Amino acid sequence: MKKMSMLIALFTLSVNVAQAKQWTQIRIGVEGAYPPFSQTEADGSVTGFDIDIANALCAEMKADCTLIKQDWDGIIPALMARKFDAIVATMDITEERKKRVAFTNKYQHIPARFAALKGTEYQASPAFMAGKKVGVQRATSMDLYISDNYPEAEIKRYGSADEAYLDLKAGRLDYIMADSAAITGGLLEKEGGDKFELVGPKLNDPKWFGEGAGIAVRQQDKDLVDQFNAAIKAIRADGTYQTIQDKYFTFDVYGSEE
Repeated sequence: MKKMSMLIALFTLSVNVAQAKQWTQIRIGVEGAYPPFSQTEADGSVTGFDIDIANALCAEMKADCTLIKQDWDGIIPALMARKFDAIVATMDITEERKKRVAFTNKYQHIPARFAALKGTEYQASPAFMAGKKVGVQRATSMDLYISDNYPEAEIKRYGSADEAYLDLKAGRLDYIMADSAAITGGLLEKEGGDKFELVGPKLNDPKWFGEGAGIAVRQQDKDLVDQFNAAIKAIRADGTYQTIQDKYFTFDVYGSEE
C-alpha cells in the first residue's frame, strides 16, 4: 500500500510538472506615456525604466519578447482580450486589481505625491481641497485616492500623465498627483518645470497604493508569474536591477525587501 501511494504521488508530481508551461514567446503591454518609466521617442520606439526592466527580465528568462504599446485606460482589457500576455507599466498591486489579474512580486515601490506651482498652499483636508482642480491619470491608484479622500475636489481625469502636466502648466489645474518619480522626470526636470514643486507628504497607504508595482498577467497564467518572479529575484541578485535603476534615479526605487 505504501509503495502504491508513493507511485501515485510521483505520478501526480510528474503530471503537475508536465503541465507547467515554459514561456519562451511573451508579448508585453507597455504604456509609452509615463516618463521616466516609459515614453515614446520621436522614431516611435518606447524607452524608460519599465522598458529596460522588461527587456532584462526577458533576457534572464531566455524568452523572445515583443513590446506592444497600449493606452493606460485600456491596458487591462487588452490583456484579458489576449492582445498581450503581461503588463509592465508601473501598475500598483491592489486588492481591486487582483480580482481581475494575477500579479508578480513587486519590481518597484515609489510613493505618490502632489505637485503644484511653487508657492501654492496645500493642506491635506477635504475642506481645503473642496473645489480645487486636481489632475490625475484616469483609472490609476491616484484617481482612486483623490476620489475617496477629497470627494469635493474638482477631479480632472486624463488619458496620460503628460496631458495633466500640460494643463497644470497652463493654469487649468491647481494640483496634479502621480508617482513622485514620474512627476520629477515628466514635469520638474522638463523645460519650465522649475516653476513647480512637489507638495504634501509621500503617500503609500496600501489601501490605495497597494504593495508596489508588479507585472500583471491573466489569472490562469500562474506559470508565467513564477517565471517572472524568478527573473526579478535573479536581476536583483546579479546587479542588473541596480544598473537599470541608476540609469534613471538617484534613489532606491525598490523599497523594502519584505
